[in-house]
Amino acid sequence: MVDVILGLQWGDEGKGKIVDYFAPHYDIIARFQGGPNAGHTLYVNNQKVVLHQIPSGIFHQNTINIIGNGVVLDPVTLKKECEKVASFGIDVKKNLFISERTNLIVPTHRALDKASEMQKGESKIGSTLKGIGPAYMDKTGRNALRVGDLLNKNFTTQYIKLRLKHQKLLDNFHFIEDITAWEEEFFEAIEFLRSFNIVNGEYFVNNKIAEGKKVLAEGAQGSMLDIDFGTFPFVTSSNTISAGVCTGLGVSPKQINDVLGVTKAYCTRVGGGPFPTELFDATGEELRKIGNEFGATTGRPRRCGWIDLVALKYACMINGVTKVVMTKADVLDSFDTLNVCTAYGINGENYNEVPYQMDKVAIEPVYKALAGWHTDSSILKDAASLPANMSNYIAFINQFIGAPVKYVSNGPGREQIISL
Repeated sequence: MVDVILGLQWGDEGKGKIVDYFAPHYDIIARFQGGPNAGHTLYVNNQKVVLHQIPSGIFHQNTINIIGNGVVLDPVTLKKECEKVASFGIDVKKNLFISERTNLIVPTHRALDKASEMQKGESKIGSTLKGIGPAYMDKTGRNALRVGDLLNKNFTTQYIKLRLKHQKLLDNFHFIEDITAWEEEFFEAIEFLRSFNIVNGEYFVNNKIAEGKKVLAEGAQGSMLDIDFGTFPFVTSSNTISAGVCTGLGVSPKQINDVLGVTKAYCTRVGGGPFPTELFDATGEELRKIGNEFGATTGRPRRCGWIDLVALKYACMINGVTKVVMTKADVLDSFDTLNVCTAYGINGENYNEVPYQMDKVAIEPVYKALAGWHTDSSILKDAASLPANMSNYIAFINQFIGAPVKYVSNGPGREQIISL
């Protein structure tokens, strides 16, 4: 049996904490897509930890963690992460497994990402410049190096061949930056990576399922960044939706059980791309300030706005969401009025579907105003203690999106989750 936790917006929904919260109930936590552009924030012993590639169950000693074949892996980032996790007394190599089919991010992928983004000028998509896009391009182009290749004696030859291919592309971009230091760091990290448990991921996961083990698949980014169904071209390079679990881990669709979708009580986005409910006023700045909305990976200030129920309903539909987790509800504690977007106004008409290419149409959000609750929700412990207006806010969202909000996160701490 495989349950899934994934984001329903443009990422940054707080999935790391939610995975960490549910991890004790599972035997295996598996990352199925994405790369080091993800930033899953946890609080361990009151210390903030940001994981980029390691699954968020790593701090639970009896939980197996696996990086699946759908991930693009940066060995340098992984090495740094492992050192950070080890500082908490965690034996990373004991419970972290890596699929041999996982694709590698090499230094020239990062160079290509930077060169490509620079060339786009004002049309840039807001890439994190981690090399994710070029790595996925090599995967689909059948040029990629994979973790299993590290076990071959001719790995260096394979690397040089790929680097020469990339160099021709970089020459076309007139990219002249010296990446020698990146390569030195890369090969140090490669030696570190070789010491891990490298497994045949699809057999590993399916054998555990056959043994009756419970698997939690952990998604990165969010549904509205999906390469197929997101706000193309302002998207990531992988399938962030629940269907990506099957291709990213090698499991059958019939193994998927619950799909837990995570949404903020409002909405944020990092980087370029359409954002219908974005606020450019003092309210948007207040959301950013109270919610500490700065990227866990990049530190970039996040764009903030009201919750978009049109996009949220769409995300629930394409993911088959069975339960919704609402995070950062406490950020809304001090607002008198809370707006929720219930339709898109386009050319004088209201639509309740996400357009084919959102950035090609002028969208005016249609709002329903709901009363705020003016209560310190961060101290609340159970559903019975929720203020009436907070319950009304949740009930309205439940009814609109057709998927039940079953959990509300009301603070950054592990214990700050209310089951409804």
